[in-house]
Amino acid sequence: MTDTATKIKIQPLGDRIIVKVSEPKEIKKSGIIIPETAKEKPQEGLVVATGKGKTEDGKLVPMEIKTGDTVLYGKYSGTEIKINDEEYLIMTESDVLGIVR
Repeated sequence: MTDTATKIKIQPLGDRIIVKVSEPKEIKKSGIIIPETAKEKPQEGLVVATGKGKTEDGKLVPMEIKTGDTVLYGKYSGTEIKINDEEYLIMTESDVLGIVR
């Protein structure tokens, strides 16, 4: 478990996950530095907490995503939250497009 995961005091419910947003990479083109406001938000992050899974027909369907996975998600997925001055997203497992291996 990463250092970040041990600081979080929130347990997501159901099929929700908490993702630590990756830092945007500075893009330079022809010596021009793009300001923070013009940079796109990253669509990749580290899963720091997961819920137990979704309940369907009275049975628990476990999560495919695990703590420590790096995931790709949609541009407008999840809800932004701040914990200890760090940005996280809380989203459902279905918002995740894929796991980076």
